[in-house]
Amino acid sequence: MNRLCDSMEPKVMDDDMLKLAVGEQGPQEEAGQLAKQEGILFKDVLSLQLDFRNILRIDNLWQFENLRKLQLDNNIIEKIEGLENLTHLVWLDLSFNNIETIEGLDTLVNLEDLSLFNNRISKIDSLDALVKLQVLSLGNNQIDNMMNIVYLRRFKCLRTLSLSGNPISEAEDYKMFICAYLPDLVYLDFRRIDDHTASVSLSVSQPCETQSSSPQKELAEAKHQYSIDELKHRENLMQVRLQDERARQEELEKHKSLSAIREESELPNIEKKILECSADVSELFNELMMLEMQLVEQLEETINMFERNIVDMVGLFIENVQSLMAQCRDLENHHHEKLLEISISTLEKIVKGNLDEDLPDDLRALFVDKDTIVNAVGASHDIHLLKIDNREDELVTRINSWCTRLVDKIHKDEIMRNRKRVKEINQYVDHMQSELDNLEYSDILD
Repeated sequence: MNRLCDSMEPKVMDDDMLKLAVGEQGPQEEAGQLAKQEGILFKDVLSLQLDFRNILRIDNLWQFENLRKLQLDNNIIEKIEGLENLTHLVWLDLSFNNIETIEGLDTLVNLEDLSLFNNRISKIDSLDALVKLQVLSLGNNQIDNMMNIVYLRRFKCLRTLSLSGNPISEAEDYKMFICAYLPDLVYLDFRRIDDHTASVSLSVSQPCETQSSSPQKELAEAKHQYSIDELKHRENLMQVRLQDERARQEELEKHKSLSAIREESELPNIEKKILECSADVSELFNELMMLEMQLVEQLEETINMFERNIVDMVGLFIENVQSLMAQCRDLENHHHEKLLEISISTLEKIVKGNLDEDLPDDLRALFVDKDTIVNAVGASHDIHLLKIDNREDELVTRINSWCTRLVDKIHKDEIMRNRKRVKEINQYVDHMQSELDNLEYSDILD
């Protein structure tokens, strides 16, 4: 619903409005005193309140370069813009507006508290720069895809989240899903997670630190374990790619340094740059090796987690096999009892000459006496039980063997990858150092 009142026209954020807003903060506020005594210096203002002013467009805030708190709620703003210079902003309230898309926040790297409550937003994105974000309010919007929650995993300091009033909050698995995918979250929809009796005020931001797991969080993680493990694997792969890209950029910078030496014409500068480049090569080696060690640790953790999961899955499979085979044995025992009962009854009928059915000769040959028929039925029973046992052993042996080979191969592949990467790093650094060592001043001066 558009919040534009029929009796009011949209207003522009001009200097007059901003001066009035700063002055209205009251004589008890530093900004208000400044406005009344010495005139307004927007760069000294730390807090600005612009709510209920029928503002349509954010503008003219570039002068508030030290602003830390900005209140723009209850207006008719349709687009987030004009905030590029507010790099010190910590608290931003854009609730109760007409915003449809999250944008224009790329420079707000210090933002900790963001409210977009009661807008028209349908997707959570474009928040990547907000690495310090602790509180995010997105209630009463149009978010309907649960995968938006997965996007929020990148915000390691996020402790408070509000999504009530969105279509996703009506999902049966809503709270459990959030607890599973955002395990460090403390407050959800104005209530502490696992607190089902009392609402909790969210006026104070929580510090960016790891919280202890609650029973509900542990249950949620267990329910979504395999999906989360797969997601963690993808996140680790993405981290690896980012590290590789950073390493390539550093290699490129070292090549540029070598080119700069060849372009230099003065001998003292050449010697200085050669020494600098040699130090850079050593630093590059240390950096690449450190990244590789970090990668080894991350992959080891991922592989160990995968190994635990696959072992658990194999154990569950074996339990199911053993349960099914136990049922097969029960059925075979029941079949044996019924077959033995029918066979003895048939033998009695043959002895008395009361058997009406014609039996094949090979079958009739078994009905000589009771011991013969009991032995024949018992032998059949033993063979069936043996086949069940053999099948169970075969399935258990094969799945254990497959699991062992798979895990061993993953570990061996990682060892080979690590050795190959270390060899590449050494070869590259040796090549760079060799080029420096063989560099002749005469060749450079020519």
